[in-house]
Formats: sequence, structure tokens, C-alpha cells
Amino acid sequence: MEFSLWKKIKQKLRRSRRPIWQLGSIIAAVLILISSYTGGSAAAAEPDKPQPQNDAPNSVIETLSGQSEQVNVRLRMIYLCGDEMKTLGKMSAKAALRMLSQHPEWNAVMHADGAVVMEQRIDDLSESCKRNGYISLDKAGNLTLFDGSPKEKKVMRTFFQLDVHYMESSLPKERIDQLMNGIRITDKDEFNSVISTFSDYALDRNEKVEKVMKRSF
Repeated sequence: MEFSLWKKIKQKLRRSRRPIWQLGSIIAAVLILISSYTGGSAAAAEPDKPQPQNDAPNSVIETLSGQSEQVNVRLRMIYLCGDEMKTLGKMSAKAALRMLSQHPEWNAVMHADGAVVMEQRIDDLSESCKRNGYISLDKAGNLTLFDGSPKEKKVMRTFFQLDVHYMESSLPKERIDQLMNGIRITDKDEFNSVISTFSDYALDRNEKVEKVMKRSF
């Protein structure tokens, strides 16, 4: 921008042969214009103010900040496989806010019944999943986590669609039969191992990465 303005000024000066004092006035005006432009750009580029560390929506914090009565508080524990809900009981709004500030990694939502539900993500399997978790295929060919035998069709989580024909031509029949009947999942390492093994046969590798890593910690 500076170079373009200066070039136009020199062209006009050559045509009009203005006196030196007029040249100085023009240069001063250009410097003022450039200064105001760069100042505005700097203001626009100023970084946003730091946001609160806690992930709780502002509406939750604002609601609690303006509330004097006690609120029911529940804790939802979100695992790699399975969710669990724990009732923490009634507490003052100030105590609920203090709990959130002590756990900046938690999220919080207001339930329809007025309770505050705090959400904690845990890099492990829930106890229920360890007892009843099976990985198999659904009717659409998606690698799926079931609560109990796949025959009961209680889907807990869907990962990605498999290229079944490619998988059948690459893996031993025993491994395919094991998947069709349901692979028992008892711990996090086994869970990750099964997902990693069959991710090589995902129809869309980008989809596989997105869905598997979505709840990584």
C-alpha cells in the first residue's frame, strides 16, 4: 500500500512540477494516512481476551452466579465405553461453582429439571462395559460396540463402516467368525487393540480416524 501511494505521488509531482514545500505537505499527509491504517490494523489484530479455563457454558455459570437457592448436582462420567451417572446431592450455587473451578476439564449443563449436570470424561471403560461389552458388526457392516451379545442389538457406540469383502479376503476365517459372534472386551488395552486391528479395513480411512479419535484423551 505504501509503495503504491508513493508511486502515484511521484507521478503527479513530475506532471505538475509542484514546489518542494508542497511535496513536504503531501508526504506528511501520506504518513498520517499510513499511521492511521497501521494503527487500525493493529487494533483489529489484537488477540481476544483469555477465555475462562472452565468449559462450562456461560449460561450455566450465569445461572449459578445469580442463584441463591441450593441446586441438585449430578456427575455424569463419560467413558470410552459407557456412561455412568452419580448423584452428588444438593449444594449451594457457590459450592457448585467452586467445584467447577477446581475441575477445569469438566463441562456442565443445566438439566430440564433444573439440576446441574457436570460431565467428566474418563480414559477407560465403564464397569458395565467391562462386564458386558462386545465388538461386532451391525447389519450395515459398521464396527459396533454392543451392550451384551450382538444378537440383542443393544448398540452402545458405532465406530466406522468396514470393507467386508476386503476384510474376508485378508483375515483368517476364524478371526472373521470371532468378529461376527462378538469379541469380548474387558479392558481398555483390549478395546484399543480390536479397534486398531479392524481400522485397517475401514471403507473411509478419514472417517475412521475422525470417529476413533473423537473421544481420545
